[in-house]
Amino acid sequence: MENKTAVTALAALAQETRLSLFRALIQAGPDGLAAGKISEMLGISPSSLSFHLKELVHAGLIESRNESRFVIYSANFAAMNQLLAFLSENCCGGNDCSGASVSRCEPQT
Repeated sequence: MENKTAVTALAALAQETRLSLFRALIQAGPDGLAAGKISEMLGISPSSLSFHLKELVHAGLIESRNESRFVIYSANFAAMNQLLAFLSENCCGGNDCSGASVSRCEPQT
C-alpha cells in the first residue's frame, strides 16, 4: 500500500460518524447492510448518510451492490487488512512478529 492510499483511508475514518459506520459494516460481515438499515441503526439522516458512505467508498474501505430495490453496503475487508498490514509493517523492530497480533506488537526498547 502506498502512503497516499493509507492517508486517504485514514482521513475517511478520522470522522466520528464514518468511523461508527465503518465499524457497523465490519460487524455486519460480508453480507453488509442496506442503506436504510444503517441510517436507522446510527440515527443518521439519509442525506447525511449518503455523504459519509460516498467518502468511505472513495477511500476504498466499503463497497456497494444492488439487491432488488436496495443498495447494500459492506466493508472491504481486503482494504482494511491492507491498511492494518501497512500500519504494522515495521512492527517489532523489523523482527518477525507474524505470530503476534497487531495489538501485542511492542516497540523495541
